[in-house]
Amino acid sequence: MKIGFCGLGLMGAPMVRKLLAAGHAVKVWNRSPQKIAPLAALGAEAVATPALAASDVDAVLLCLYDAEAVESVVFGAEGVVHGTGLKWLADHSSIPPEATRGYARRLEAACGAVWIDAPVSGGIAGVEAGTLAIMAGGPADSVALAAQAMRAYAGRVTHMGPSGAGQATKLCNQAIVATTVVAIAEAIGLAQRNGIEVGKLAEALAGGWADSKPLQVFVPRMIEVQSESIGALSTMLKDVDTVAALAQKSDAPMPVTSSVQQVLRAASALGLGAAELSAVVSIMLPERRAAFARTVGQ
Repeated sequence: MKIGFCGLGLMGAPMVRKLLAAGHAVKVWNRSPQKIAPLAALGAEAVATPALAASDVDAVLLCLYDAEAVESVVFGAEGVVHGTGLKWLADHSSIPPEATRGYARRLEAACGAVWIDAPVSGGIAGVEAGTLAIMAGGPADSVALAAQAMRAYAGRVTHMGPSGAGQATKLCNQAIVATTVVAIAEAIGLAQRNGIEVGKLAEALAGGWADSKPLQVFVPRMIEVQSESIGALSTMLKDVDTVAALAQKSDAPMPVTSSVQQVLRAASALGLGAAELSAVVSIMLPERRAAFARTVGQ
């Protein structure tokens, strides 16, 4: 399959590497062209605009930060919508379901292409292991076709319903992850204040009801700050803000997520938005704040 890929970010580059390794031909556009060079060395074709990435390909994949970036890349003056012969687009970004539905209608009206919302969960490790969970919205037959490409880095692609259903599912995912990570930070703070060897916490809880992938990943990273981020606190706050907005609009009570939103906002106000999500432990252990702050801008 010939694929256009727009937006490298944190997960885009490993996604492109997996697509190339699976035998797909990939054209890549990114706002910072220098980030494409390592992928070009592996066989990707660097292009100057999203429109070129979307020309003479079977499909386009997006991996962008927010709805504003998605709208600009797709519908801007040199956007994807101006490509030639596009059949479908799959958006791995995390954006509001309502925005997705609007973009889907605009894309179909402009060029007849199908929009698939296909947000992901599993992080960089999931991309590299080929085990990402992808929750997809859009026509079932188009999702099945897109899955042929996305299985280069996904262990599971689940069709959740019509346009916007994938994004709504991702918001459910983010509500669970955010509340879990903040609960882990609280547990570490409690352990630290009560003389427990926090380095053994994940091991001690492994296999019990408190065990989870976030527990095993984040406990060590909250204890010892890592130089390489697996996801910024600001990104999770963006998604939790979207969860809160959707909950309000749909009259869905989410008292726990609302509390977590305030914890993440407090961490961001302390200048930790660009730090890894693990930095939220600084709210419970202020003595850890300086270590996380030093990673900002690295």
